[in-house]
Amino acid sequence: MSNEFIDKYQKDFDGAMEHYKKELSNLRTGRANPGMVEDILVDAYGVKTPIKQLGSVGVPEARSLTIEPWDKNLLKEIEKALTYADLGVGLRVDSNLVRVTVPQMTEENRKQLVKMMNEKLEEAKIAVRSIREKVKEEIVNAEKGSSITEDDRYDYVDALEKKVSEINKMLQELADKKEQEILTV
Repeated sequence: MSNEFIDKYQKDFDGAMEHYKKELSNLRTGRANPGMVEDILVDAYGVKTPIKQLGSVGVPEARSLTIEPWDKNLLKEIEKALTYADLGVGLRVDSNLVRVTVPQMTEENRKQLVKMMNEKLEEAKIAVRSIREKVKEEIVNAEKGSSITEDDRYDYVDALEKKVSEINKMLQELADKKEQEILTV
């Protein structure tokens, strides 16, 4: 039986999952990753603009990034935005690009990162629970409105719980994989 209530909120469930994946990709693991800087907003021409729209982000080495703006006049603004983002990285402005150096991770950094990752995991689970409550409320209201039977309600709620459990399991697997990546020296 297709669950129209879950289907209606599928995009919300997918959105919560995608948001968590993006949050994980932004976590620094000791390796340079363009995702660390791409979405940082720079004050360019009076408008806050993500770095990825202002130039190209390259990874010349495992622990460094280069940001080459299309307009060289933005070098100082990009440097300022990266400084305010407090990524814990080294910055150096050359004649036509910004070099970002990712420092070696210490044990303390790794533990802090895992803690932050687990906080983001909890936020993702809370988002999924919130969506679940909306779906559950619609199911209950549909039963009250006599558009579904009590048995249907139990079936729909059971399917919903299975769906949420499946999503939480996927979130946990992503977290475990990222934790392994963080803790690998």
